[in-house]
Formats: sequence, structure tokens, C-alpha cells
Amino acid sequence: MAADYAYVGFFLVVGVLFVILNIEVLSRIIRPHNPNPQKLTTYECGEEPIGIGWIRFHVRYYLYALVYIVFAVETVFLFPWAIVFRELGMFAFLEMMVFIGILLVGLAYAWKKGALEWA
Repeated sequence: MAADYAYVGFFLVVGVLFVILNIEVLSRIIRPHNPNPQKLTTYECGEEPIGIGWIRFHVRYYLYALVYIVFAVETVFLFPWAIVFRELGMFAFLEMMVFIGILLVGLAYAWKKGALEWA
């Protein structure tokens, strides 16, 4: 019984050492390391950066991102359900309709609050 845990422990230690060896030691040996001021500047498509990088964005951009994430998650749940739809029966169909209904209520709320208006 203890031998089984020893195998797992051995492979865990070997795995951690392999990662540390590759990331820390070999990368320091193999990579070129000749920093200069040109390399240490911020790169923005070949253009020199103007001003500071920390500007305020309107909260509306974050709302768009959140609404997108909600519908992306919905899609992730809908694809597997659609594949096995016929085998699941009426109960699973009703459950998915409740799920879609909750998402539609959220969409209607965001629409009513003006979160989907651009500009």
C-alpha cells in the first residue's frame, strides 16, 4: 500500500524537478541575454508610446465584456445538450428552457438599463 504512494511521490518529485530544471536552469543557459535601452522600451506596433499607459476606460466596455461572457457560457452549455437532446427527454428540455429563460431575463435587464448602447 505504501509503495503505491511512493510511486506517486517519486513521479511528483521528478515532475517538479523537470519543470524547475527546464524553466530556470536551461532557459538561463540557452536564451540570449543582451539587454539594451531599445529592447527595454514598450512596444506598440512599432510606434513610440505617447503619454501614460494607465488611462481610464468607460465602464460600458466592461459591461460588454460581461454580457459576452454570459452568452459564451450559454453556448458552452448548449452544444453538449443539443448533441444528446433526443436521449435526455422532456425534463432536460424544460431545464434548458429555464436556463435560457434566466439568460433572456438578464439580457432584457441589460438592454433596459442601456448597457448595450454603444457611445
